[in-house]
Amino acid sequence: MQNRRQSGFFKRGILVMGITLTQVACSIVGIRSEENPKYDVLVKDGDKEIRAYSSYIIAKTTMKDDSDASRSEAFRVLAGYIFGANEKKQSLAMTAPVTQKSAPQSESISMTAPVSSSRSEKGWVMTFMMPSKYALQDLPTPKDPRVQFEEVPARHLAALRYSGLGRAATNQKKSEELRAWLATQQGYKIVSDPIRAGYDPPWTLPFFRRLEIMFELNPL
Repeated sequence: MQNRRQSGFFKRGILVMGITLTQVACSIVGIRSEENPKYDVLVKDGDKEIRAYSSYIIAKTTMKDDSDASRSEAFRVLAGYIFGANEKKQSLAMTAPVTQKSAPQSESISMTAPVSSSRSEKGWVMTFMMPSKYALQDLPTPKDPRVQFEEVPARHLAALRYSGLGRAATNQKKSEELRAWLATQQGYKIVSDPIRAGYDPPWTLPFFRRLEIMFELNPL
């Protein structure tokens, strides 16, 4: 009887390991299974699109700057939350993309409890989209107070898709390219600083990565 139980545990362990290795192998070459925000493509021109996004919920944390160290710390804080650093010790499914954008001078933040705060210092915000099965009030409370939640309303975004390492010079070049293209599109006004979005883990080969520069738009 004990041998059968041990055999069952061993087989389940091999299955879990096999699934994990398969997921890692797929992510190396850019095969993605994570949930993404839902959107409709309104305009498409090669690697550029204007999209209408549905509302979704994000977890976010603020970085003091855009350095590699700050980005790594922000990612660790948010990843810690979805991997169980919350009051329910509950793991949440990973989603994509991970985004970064500059923080506005003053920002009101909706929390899971009826509390709001404002921030006057400049910074950078990193966000993870929360799985769509959760309402704002259903998300487990984070143990780290640096994790905050916000419901992003339905909105329009322009996006330019590319691959590579997402270095600052490339991001800047792509941002300027998308801004120039938007100047040729009638009926939309840019209302945000550039938003950087990444859809893959760090071990994905650079030429398989999905990176995007985005701008939020107001239809005119």
